[in-house]
Amino acid sequence: MVSHYNEMYEHDRVREPYARLREWVDTMPDDFRQMKQAEAEALFRRIGITFAVYGEGGDPDRLIPFDMMPRVFEQAEWRKLERGIKQRARALNAFLRDVYGRAEIVRAGRVPARLVFRNEAYEKSVVGVVPPRGVYSHIIGIDLVRTGKDEFYVLEDNCRTPSGVSYMLENREIMMRMFPQLFRQNRIEPVDQYPELLRRTLESVAPAKCDDRPTCVILTPGHFNSAYYEHSFLANLMGVELVEGQDLFVDGEFVYMRTTQGPQRVDVIYRRIDDPFLDPLCFRPDSMLGVPGLMDVYRSGGVSICSAPGAGVADDKAIYTFVPEMIRFYLGEEPLLNNVQTWTLWKDEDYRHVMANLPDLVVKEVHGSGGYGMLVGPKSTKEEIESFRKKIEADPANYIAQPTLSLSTCPTFVEQGIAPRHVDLRPFCLCGDRIELVPGGLTRVALREGSLVVNSSQGGGVKDTWVLSE
Repeated sequence: MVSHYNEMYEHDRVREPYARLREWVDTMPDDFRQMKQAEAEALFRRIGITFAVYGEGGDPDRLIPFDMMPRVFEQAEWRKLERGIKQRARALNAFLRDVYGRAEIVRAGRVPARLVFRNEAYEKSVVGVVPPRGVYSHIIGIDLVRTGKDEFYVLEDNCRTPSGVSYMLENREIMMRMFPQLFRQNRIEPVDQYPELLRRTLESVAPAKCDDRPTCVILTPGHFNSAYYEHSFLANLMGVELVEGQDLFVDGEFVYMRTTQGPQRVDVIYRRIDDPFLDPLCFRPDSMLGVPGLMDVYRSGGVSICSAPGAGVADDKAIYTFVPEMIRFYLGEEPLLNNVQTWTLWKDEDYRHVMANLPDLVVKEVHGSGGYGMLVGPKSTKEEIESFRKKIEADPANYIAQPTLSLSTCPTFVEQGIAPRHVDLRPFCLCGDRIELVPGGLTRVALREGSLVVNSSQGGGVKDTWVLSE
């Protein structure tokens, strides 16, 4: 029987951060809990918080399951995580500056050249282009898992367009609306300053040609995108325009937005579309989502794009294995947060080990996301394992493997009351003229008993994340 760290209990005693929540749960009648759960679902539905779940047929847009039992961190726990997250963000941006410049880490033999320069996320069109303040990845979502009281690991880095921050903010808003007494009884750090910090971050990386307060926009693929709710939500909270590619155009050395008062110059674009669709003149010629000529303006310093084109090479799952080395190489420090042990299947020795132990491992596509394209060995049938084995044999370099971690559990409301369910955490780190993050993040929870897959796109749920003040 695998033992999992339970974040609420220690030696059969309730840990101090959860003490008042234990009293809250014990005194909550079942019918009241069910009424509040229905209220939360009604609020999510009214607001329109959905996420796409593909591959199951029918309407893919679902309500995100919301668990009313918050996850709680003590201030000391959060400070440790915050230091490690900021360190990692500094190293990832240093790596991006380097590989689009002199590539010293490759020259030094610390990272294999082919993992960088043959990577499909490496954009040759921006080699030598240094964005304002040297920041390539402006919003970094770092996925963390916990396996013990003081044991936290980074599962993966998301340096392009990490999603989920709207759920972090809405989870808090709904909890405060439904249970205001909990916030009177507990000193909980706020997260509602995130939109203000995000806008300040974007404005801080405006191009040098900007001579007034920067005009920022969020560029969305449109309402058919699975994260469209988040795009519109953030635009509204930041007080900036939500635009599609057809709303922008290039004239000379600047980008402009079409408005009812005439063209308005745009200085900073927070893009929520992938690199290949940004500019049909530079990337995919069939793209209807981007802005023709955008990359010429970007390269000439007329507009900032956040995160920068090409940033995705830093969150490739094979590159992930070298982040501790980046921290040592660029910062001269030891990593404060460890990686999960990872086997890269382009190495013969790792390949042989993984193929011999597939039933015990988690295998992921190097460029996969959202819980798709992965094998969870212990939860898979023999047929599923053998089918995945053939995929690996066809292209070993497309996969990495990790041990099946003993993810921590948090108390979660189920039909019978509360029960432990596995969780992870995605804090959102903002990088501009400074590195900042709000105290908390998106806790995702695997609602099915025994499941380790927490992704919303795979049917996982979300819960509010508390960081207690001292």
